[in-house]
Amino acid sequence: MAAAVARCGEMGLSIVPAGGRTGLCGAAVPAANGPAAVVLSLERLNRIRQVDARDFSIVAEAGCVVQHVQQAAAEAGRLFPIQWGAQGTAQIGGMLSTNAGGIRTLRWGNARELVLGLEVVLPDGRVLDDLRRVRKDNSGYALRHLFIGGEGTLGVITAAALRLVPALKRVESAFVAVPSPDAALSLYGRIMGCGAELVAFELCARFCMEVAAKHGVGLRMPLPLEAPWYVMVEIAAAHESVPLRAMLEETLAEAMEAGEVLDAAIAESEAQRAMIWKIREDYPDCSRRDSPSVGTDTAVPVSAVPDFVNAAERELKARWPEGRMAAIGHAGDGNIHLSLHAPADWQGGRPAWVERAGEMEPLVNAIAVSLGGSFSAEHGIGQSKRHAMATHKNPVALDLMRVIKGALDPDGRMNPGKVLP
Repeated sequence: MAAAVARCGEMGLSIVPAGGRTGLCGAAVPAANGPAAVVLSLERLNRIRQVDARDFSIVAEAGCVVQHVQQAAAEAGRLFPIQWGAQGTAQIGGMLSTNAGGIRTLRWGNARELVLGLEVVLPDGRVLDDLRRVRKDNSGYALRHLFIGGEGTLGVITAAALRLVPALKRVESAFVAVPSPDAALSLYGRIMGCGAELVAFELCARFCMEVAAKHGVGLRMPLPLEAPWYVMVEIAAAHESVPLRAMLEETLAEAMEAGEVLDAAIAESEAQRAMIWKIREDYPDCSRRDSPSVGTDTAVPVSAVPDFVNAAERELKARWPEGRMAAIGHAGDGNIHLSLHAPADWQGGRPAWVERAGEMEPLVNAIAVSLGGSFSAEHGIGQSKRHAMATHKNPVALDLMRVIKGALDPDGRMNPGKVLP
């Protein structure tokens, strides 16, 4: 890999690193009007180099599929806790280059929080070997954090030392009907304080669940879709003696008495638990089948989620009354994905709807930023969000990013046309 990068430098060729290509912002695709580039596939760098159960760590190459790393950890009696719908295709290098999130971010953080060390090929072909698995190292700048979320613009991640956690021995999941995002946030607070580990808390508008029910293959809704909002919740414990079921039942009963919960279905089997999360994981594909839409990837402080959703709904109804707002996402970490779908009888196709509702994304981004949030929560910047970087990113932060880019990649050969506006 280092030789290939060095050879591209000698020939003046740009490099576009590519992993599983499950990203949504075009980071692994050459820019249409960019310079000639070599697309550097990492799929053959797919070895698990080391699993150390006593150290709670695993060293994996960048081309390892995320699900394979999860399986290797499970075989050692440990858990690699990141989880999202594309994990069966996405690769470790891409996961780290975009600092991917997922449904368990509220408990274990984004990809960044799971990295102990990295191996990176720099633009000049040198190798930064920082795969040490130590938890404490205050010997200068934490260089790995430059490349996590860097989307291949500063170098090519080739391997990573990753943190593992204890395997979950007990898990309980529930599908809960709630009257509003505000009620969902109150329920979130109750579950956080119930004594169990809250590992997932997803907020879903009824429209999203109706889309999943309509287009999903083999999906079965745990409750009638009669409430305006739903929550998918999962609590877990690393010890079998923890009375998770009783904790969840008691908490939901208290919330129901307080008017925060309208109805709830607790999974009675592993199959039912898997179905709840299959609904969530399959929703993006179901959404694409339903109608053209314009989407966003925003995050706000958790306490601001109700204000964000309510403000966005109000503004979208005023600007595009014919559109249908979809809201689904990781309420436990403030990352709500809002999208605006074309009317059910829309005949114009996707390009016409994007032209009609294209200003929806900057409008929602502005609302999120005004509430102290971000216009990019877990999907990265790539090509599609460079305009938002120019509008919303702190100018001093942009200046520092350009300085770093210029120092590490003075010729601008690493993934040109990405991230920086």
